[in-house]
Formats: sequence, structure tokens, C-alpha cells
Amino acid sequence: MFFNELMNNSILLAAVLAWFVAQLLKIQIEFIRIKKIDLRLLTSSGGMPSSHTSFVTAMSTSIGLRYGFDTAQFAISAVLSLVVMTDAAGVRRAAGKQAEAINMLIASLEDQGVKLDRKLKELLGHRPVEVFAGGLLGIMIAAISNAIIN
Repeated sequence: MFFNELMNNSILLAAVLAWFVAQLLKIQIEFIRIKKIDLRLLTSSGGMPSSHTSFVTAMSTSIGLRYGFDTAQFAISAVLSLVVMTDAAGVRRAAGKQAEAINMLIASLEDQGVKLDRKLKELLGHRPVEVFAGGLLGIMIAAISNAIIN
């Protein structure tokens, strides 16, 4: 019963589909860029387009289309979406820049013979254009999903 209810939740399905399409696009964009398929991108953060943004904008758009854009449900989802997008382009991007600087320091220490176990992940956040593209993708997928299902 629980699984059936989840599978019938068109808002959740649109959001998950938007996330999945964004992750697939990251693989395709990277293939075009470096001519190599990197399946690790399917579960990675960062890159073009922002899958977190696609996920939350698809959710908000689906809620707006289903319940109305003047409802409490849409307002809550829109606020959550803005927090996620701000975090992706702000806090997480800054953390990625800090990781990049720390990795440079680690490399200079390794040049002096100090061995450390691993580098920090640098691709954490998004440039504004990646967030914007993720938002457009989420809106489009929600609109298409809503047109097909309803």
C-alpha cells in the first residue's frame, strides 16, 4: 500500500524524474566536454545542470499546478526551493572553493614530503547559470508531467 501510494504521487514522481534527467544531462555534458563517460556523475553533486534545483523546482511547480500558486502548499515549497537554490549557489559553492584552496595547500605539503590520505571534493556547489538551468529543467519536466498525467 505504501509503495503504491508513493508510485501514484505525481508530484514526487515529477521531482525524482527532474533529478534523474539532470544527472543524466551531467553525464552527457561531460562526455561532450572530455569525450569520456563518467557514470560517477549519476550520483554526484555540482555541475551542469543543478539536480538539486531541478528536484525542488519540479516539486514546487507541480504543487502550484495541482493546488494553485496562491496556496500555502506552494508557498512552503517555494521557500524551500529558494533555500536549496541559495545553498547550492552560495554556501556549497563557497565550500567547494575552500576545498580547492585546501587541496592546493595539501599539494604543496606533499611536495615537501608530507603524505595525506586524500584530497577534498571541490565540486560541491554551482555557478548561477547551473542553478538557473536546473530550475528551467525542473519547471519544464513538471509542466510536461502535469500535462501527461492530468
